[in-house]
Amino acid sequence: MVSLMQGPPSSPGPGLPINQDLLLMQKGMLMRKVRSKSWKKLRYFRLQDDGMTVWHARQAGGTAKPTFSMSDVETVREGHESELLRSLAEELPLEQGFTIVFHGRRSNLDLVANSVEEAKIWMQGLQVLVDFVTSMDQQERLDQWLSDWFQRGDRNQDGRMSFHEVQRLLHLMNVEMDQEYAFQLFQAADTSESGTLEGKEFVEFYKALTKRTEVQELFENFSADGQKLTLLEFVDFLQEEQKEGERASDLALELIDRYEPSESGKLRHVLSMDGFLSYLCSKDGDIFNPTCLPIYQDMTQPLNHYYINSSHNTYLVGDQLCGQSSVEGYIRALKRGCRCVEVDIWDGPSGEPIVYHGHTLTSRIPFKDVVATVAQYAFQTSDYPVILSLETHCSWEQQQVMACHLTEILGEQLLSTTLDGLLPTQLPSPEELRGKILVKGKKLRTLEEDLEEEEEEEELESELEREQEADPELEAQLESEPQALSPRSKDKKKEKRSKPILCPSLSALVVYLKSVSFHSFTHSREHYRFYETSSFSETKARSLIKEAGNEFVQHNAWQLSRVYPSGLRTDSSNYNPQELWNAGCQMVAMNVQTAGLEMDIYDGLFRQNGACGYVLKPDFLRDVQSSFHPERPISSFKAQTLLIQVISGQQLPKEDMSKERSIVDPLVRVEIFGIRPDTTRQETSYVENNGFNPYWGQTLSFRVLVPELALLRFVVKDYNWKSRHDFIGQYTVPWTCMQQGYRHIHLLSKDGISLHPASIFVHISIREGLEGDES
Repeated sequence: MVSLMQGPPSSPGPGLPINQDLLLMQKGMLMRKVRSKSWKKLRYFRLQDDGMTVWHARQAGGTAKPTFSMSDVETVREGHESELLRSLAEELPLEQGFTIVFHGRRSNLDLVANSVEEAKIWMQGLQVLVDFVTSMDQQERLDQWLSDWFQRGDRNQDGRMSFHEVQRLLHLMNVEMDQEYAFQLFQAADTSESGTLEGKEFVEFYKALTKRTEVQELFENFSADGQKLTLLEFVDFLQEEQKEGERASDLALELIDRYEPSESGKLRHVLSMDGFLSYLCSKDGDIFNPTCLPIYQDMTQPLNHYYINSSHNTYLVGDQLCGQSSVEGYIRALKRGCRCVEVDIWDGPSGEPIVYHGHTLTSRIPFKDVVATVAQYAFQTSDYPVILSLETHCSWEQQQVMACHLTEILGEQLLSTTLDGLLPTQLPSPEELRGKILVKGKKLRTLEEDLEEEEEEEELESELEREQEADPELEAQLESEPQALSPRSKDKKKEKRSKPILCPSLSALVVYLKSVSFHSFTHSREHYRFYETSSFSETKARSLIKEAGNEFVQHNAWQLSRVYPSGLRTDSSNYNPQELWNAGCQMVAMNVQTAGLEMDIYDGLFRQNGACGYVLKPDFLRDVQSSFHPERPISSFKAQTLLIQVISGQQLPKEDMSKERSIVDPLVRVEIFGIRPDTTRQETSYVENNGFNPYWGQTLSFRVLVPELALLRFVVKDYNWKSRHDFIGQYTVPWTCMQQGYRHIHLLSKDGISLHPASIFVHISIREGLEGDES
């Protein structure tokens, strides 16, 4: 690869292929930035000389400021795929537009070029860079990170840094360093004796800064000569510390081949200090067990035996009162692995149903656009089934339109009858339903009646139409409140109103997921079928867990439950999903657009099993005779003691980069979420003025009764005695996916995006039983 640099050839940066589009992007182009129908402004965009950051100015030659780094970009879409640009198609040519989509919850950037050719240059060039960033290995990512810092520190952009610029950069990088010591390192790195650091010299300066003495000591503990680990020494380390067991010998050979930088070391089967550090910082040295990353669970059990990644009010990208409704909400949810998305449908203009949060100021989107989006994105991240949870508030006529859209747009993807046309005795498995979209909603009849009496459909339809025409009061009621009232009412008028006025063609599309009201666990056992599912508000579900936790567990062992956030959460905040999972609830629906602790826990659970959106529940939550009570677990579960030594931190970022002179005082908090007695947290003391390489060396101890349900969240905070400490980064891992030994925890932002190379270094030890210190 030839490096694409217009600046000094020694500037640190990735080796990009020579590409005509990228060269033209580096010259810069005037484009229209579009934020809304009323906000459309010309801006001059230019790819920087590092080939990895895009800056913008009001005009060519104007004061430029950073717009985005290529590591922030997820993908690039054509103009016709943008809701906003489509709404402006009469004013701005769609073929000249494109959308830059970012990782996490950052808003998309819509741009319109001056010609189709210019739009193509940017789309093709950006795609080359996205592909390049995606294919980077660990070292290349580190080089890129250094290149970004070099660009930031090199204020006059001359490709070299003075000691004054380096001092400013150290503050930005969270390093509080003795000036004399910093100058010594600077002079040692300045091999050209120019009084400045160029690219390679800056890399050497960084290496001197980041020397890992704690890793060096660990290396020397196992190395006889302090220079290398022989194959046997490395096998000892893998067995004694990393708890790799019998596979340690084969694994040692694999890891040396993978991480030892020198060819002679590979041939001699030895590991140098650089190779050892490379291994510890890799996926193999991560706290998250790599064997849990692909699909590793049995996917042939009934749907109700899995936790299912579920989204609430999926159409919202903001709050529930005035937020924007957008198909982007569905795209983001599906791409992050959601397998159950919610659609609230109301009567819309021109006979077309619309999706929005009823009786609020949220914007509206056509139902057919939502269905088309689901058809396009349903299986991009996972092949396993997608559930459309329909909340239908539409008239008969618009329900028919809904049924048509679902049938025509989804086509073969839509599951409209049982898999083999026969009546099943249990729900099908995720494996059997691969590539299928299931409708969850109200249903006129039982599945048995559907399969036996399909020829009666026309007769039933005309009968219900006659009933609706004969009762004008009922029709008025339906216009204001289309959902059926309680079927338990004894009043005749109420009884008449309670008949669900459903369109049979829509009803027929509900096969395995018929929505029914919940009355009691006894009632469910006596009356409900396995394909019927109930929804619970978080408040109702919590009270049921307290009153009848074991019955709830047994109920969820044979039937699906969906839990949704309280209607009082107008800010689209979330509840803690853990206590619902403890009772075996499968579809614990979250406002995925809202970052925070609750979504960290959610993402932590669903990071395993190929991030496919389905996680197998523990065996004691899949047994209809289970004796497990989430509030009062009995001692038959294997209790464990966890010891975590929090050793050190690496390159911790500042949350607020505008505070150039301030340096973080980091502490580490370890939180455990599981059954109530297991839910706890402990934290280290804080290290003053060091976010670059803080050392804690503190051990935390936890006793856990039901490890199968536990998740660990590691949070790094900036100590602040005035407040509850400022967030720096986090990482959440299921107990069952945690590796023992010396491990790095690679931190994520509030949005769940990698903060590479920020990490914490820990030692994990798990012991059976409850011996050890009290937590």
